[in-house]
Amino acid sequence: MAQTKKITQEEKIWGALSYLWILSVVALAARKNNDYVRFHANQGFLLFILSLFFWFPIFGWILVVIVTILAVIGILKSLQGEEWSLPILAGSAKKIGGWFIKTIKL
Repeated sequence: MAQTKKITQEEKIWGALSYLWILSVVALAARKNNDYVRFHANQGFLLFILSLFFWFPIFGWILVVIVTILAVIGILKSLQGEEWSLPILAGSAKKIGGWFIKTIKL
């Protein structure tokens, strides 16, 4: 994604924190008007929701490993100032993040 403004260190940190599961909710609430942070918080929120399925034998465990790998990549890309889209899930992440913001009226 082409960016027209320089990403600040604070935005990079908020973006990285967004991938630490429940902190995605905090980032969505605290920085909902910041496009860069919201991009990463949407993806982190979707990964958080997917990670809740860990209790399902085998499928859940595999899903948690995949979610963890994607979260680590997201953290690294965020700290580098990049908007890296989750493979296959990027569109869903934007929708679910927007739904969450509207639902809890932030």
